[in-house]
Amino acid sequence: MVDEAKRRAQITYDAAADHFDGPALAFWDRYGRATIDRLDLARGASVLDVCSGAGGSAVPAAERVAPTGQVMAVDLAQNLLDLARAKADRAGLGEVLKTHCADLDELDEPAESFDAVVIVFGLFFLADMEKATADLWRLVAPTGQLAVTTWGPRLFEPANSVFWDAVNAVRPELNRAYHPWDSLTDPEALRHVLRRAGIPAADIDTVDGFQPLRSPEDFWAIVLGSGYRATYELLTPEQRAHVHDHVISSLTKARIDQVETNVIYARATKP
Repeated sequence: MVDEAKRRAQITYDAAADHFDGPALAFWDRYGRATIDRLDLARGASVLDVCSGAGGSAVPAAERVAPTGQVMAVDLAQNLLDLARAKADRAGLGEVLKTHCADLDELDEPAESFDAVVIVFGLFFLADMEKATADLWRLVAPTGQLAVTTWGPRLFEPANSVFWDAVNAVRPELNRAYHPWDSLTDPEALRHVLRRAGIPAADIDTVDGFQPLRSPEDFWAIVLGSGYRATYELLTPEQRAHVHDHVISSLTKARIDQVETNVIYARATKP
């Protein structure tokens, strides 16, 4: 059994899987690969990727450790894991990347059993981030690494504010009611979580980024393929149409052709 926050994330991202790999959401794979590029992964290494989604970081990790290594991709959303499995199979990495639909708390792997543990855009979903980080750190082998990637500030602005203004007009109680990704957008806040989890030294980098929009409809694809989906699913068809039309017309009028996707990367090596 999972708690309510995890259950909602599971439902949200199972639904978002139908748009998760669209061109407008290329940032999932881009930042997942960038997270792996920051690690010293060798052929034959073992990797645990939690909150792995559609394989944005798990597939690049499998490429690095193949053919003798192993990547365990864990997520609550089975539909996303199915996407990751399909990507691994197409890349000939089916024997390297294994998927496991489970809650982080259900993992019973021995301590210090992975050369790298990775969590990309997932830590902020966990109610007790410090405990979860400590649990992940426990699984890292000596000289192994933990990688945590979170969103930075102003995610998807300026379109983000336009979306919430539209939601507020039709369902005020839903306005910013579900946006856990905004809870860990400061590098010092992330450093604090790591320290409280028993990780005194970590390299933390902030990187400004953006996602181009070929048209305003690309942002609507982001709404359907991201955490916004939780809010979308609670709207009636008429309310969805109103929010969509307001977002598209506002972005068109303002000539918005990109949104911010700023990222925070943290990496720690176990003594």
